[in-house]
Amino acid sequence: MKFNYPTGVTANNSSASNAKVNAATVYGKRGMSLEEEINTSNTYYLSNAIAVIHKKPTPIQIVKVDYPKRSAATIREAYFSKASTTDYNGVYKGKYIDFDAKETTNTTSFPLSNFHEHQINHMKQCQNAGGICFTIVKFVKLDKIFLLKAEDLFHFWDNKETGGRKSIPLSTFEENGYLINYHINPLIPYLDAVDQIMKKL
Repeated sequence: MKFNYPTGVTANNSSASNAKVNAATVYGKRGMSLEEEINTSNTYYLSNAIAVIHKKPTPIQIVKVDYPKRSAATIREAYFSKASTTDYNGVYKGKYIDFDAKETTNTTSFPLSNFHEHQINHMKQCQNAGGICFTIVKFVKLDKIFLLKAEDLFHFWDNKETGGRKSIPLSTFEENGYLINYHINPLIPYLDAVDQIMKKL
């Protein structure tokens, strides 16, 4: 299913000058990483009491810390204490949300090598427990962002494990995913796509 969303920059009853300002606001934010764009959107969702979704901290074990002065500390040596899971989690409309954000410079497919087995297993466990899981993928050179349900990701991942293709074709995102167009507020309205998923539960 292909799902398109409005950009939010429209020539409605507002003046032409306002439209130009709105367009500049949106396009001025282009060039940020997908993570920054999602973080900005999550800040909007939180400040407007729409959802509570945060980026998960990366688990690290600190080995060496220098204290040049009492009010400051500098970490000199640390390592990842365990494998991280997905990038984001939180609550929206009473549902647990868990997802990962990825970028690719490929223009025809998304390489599955961007995921690790423990991430896929984590999403499967969350989904089995009743959570809503997905991935948000940005095709950088195409300037397109898609939300793809976890079930579609699992399909390709499991097939890869048994000798199937090692990437998800762009056509799958176009046909089964949700196209997320840039907006004013939030910058990436990905919860609109989550609403569509929730309607089918």
